[in-house]
Amino acid sequence: MYDTLLQLPLFQGLCHEDFSKILEKVKLHFLKYKAGDVIMESRSSCDQLIFLLKGEISSMTTSQDETYTIVEHAEAPYVIEPHALLGMNINYASSYVARTEVNAISISKSFVLNALLNYDIFRLNYMNFISNRAQALYAQLWQEAPLDLIDKIVRFLHMHIEKPQGEKIIKVKMEDLASYLDDTRLNVSKTLNILQESDLLLLRRKEIVIMDTEKLMDWNEARKIKMK
Repeated sequence: MYDTLLQLPLFQGLCHEDFSKILEKVKLHFLKYKAGDVIMESRSSCDQLIFLLKGEISSMTTSQDETYTIVEHAEAPYVIEPHALLGMNINYASSYVARTEVNAISISKSFVLNALLNYDIFRLNYMNFISNRAQALYAQLWQEAPLDLIDKIVRFLHMHIEKPQGEKIIKVKMEDLASYLDDTRLNVSKTLNILQESDLLLLRRKEIVIMDTEKLMDWNEARKIKMK
């Protein structure tokens, strides 16, 4: 458990001595889930940090109008939404389900605020995590305008995911996606079929499966350079 926790961004850099002192003070809650178990529902209050020690989870984030949902996967070691612990909205943005058998621990918000943040390395790691996330989201607001519909689709994906790696699933009706992209349903359908023929995604009923997100984004960037 020591080695797994020390791999998490929030604990990286802590020596074993300091980490042992932390574990002597904190009350760890050990959690086990079977595949398919719900770990956390969206909009529930974030009053703890949940650290994934073993296994894989799926996150599901739904738009406010409930027209589309983005599904992502994460493997241990992983911490669930540490940015939801503070701020104006302290509720989880996504729902989380165990994709495999999962082992996790939780640490209460009160201990994080009253003890963990007293350690310089943890405090710096936490601030870096929040700052990097805020900067990445802010940078997306100032990107150049999309060149075409393919670029719009890739931009839509990029704006709604936490990590640009691995498999992603977009659950959406074609007409709703077309409305969001400000284009026709026919054009969106044709463009998605072009991407499917290039083995960059897979179309299912009311679902778009991106098998390798990084591959899709790299392919799009190379294509845009050629177009310019």
